[in-house]
Amino acid sequence: MLSHMSQFEHHKHDLPALDDSAADTTEAYLESLQLLERMHRLMQDLVKDEFERLSRNDLTPVQALIIYNLGEAEVTAGELRSRGMYQGSNVSYNLKKLVAMGYVHHERCDMDRRSVRVRLTDAGQEVRLLVHGLFLRHAAGLAMSGVLDDPPLDQVNMQNRRIERFWSEQIRYIY
Repeated sequence: MLSHMSQFEHHKHDLPALDDSAADTTEAYLESLQLLERMHRLMQDLVKDEFERLSRNDLTPVQALIIYNLGEAEVTAGELRSRGMYQGSNVSYNLKKLVAMGYVHHERCDMDRRSVRVRLTDAGQEVRLLVHGLFLRHAAGLAMSGVLDDPPLDQVNMQNRRIERFWSEQIRYIY
């Protein structure tokens, strides 16, 4: 299998020519995509390490993040994805596991019996607090290090929301 760089080089002649400014922007955009993916995986690894340190091996990092993101909300399984609380494709599997383990309560909606509403149990709230504590410690460490000062994180987040909105519009445009 070819490496990413050699695949790029192999198909370079198929790409439209870019001026230097557009090429720099494109390169920075492609790097940001890789960073986002790596950061998401690292976040899962951090959660995994924290739970191993606490001898909490019953949850996967994905399940712990579902619990964290669900928070105080009561939503349908479909809303977990549409509200950005879950990034994966197997939400039903993970919800069934979380219900079976006692972290999530589920009940059928009165109006639409096909729809199930979910919310955290007390045990789920405890897990949520563990993850929240981990993130608070990381935020404090990052703030002390100055890593988040230049550019300010609120500006980075604003730019990421703009990219998110652009991608969402592209998906809607396709359909």
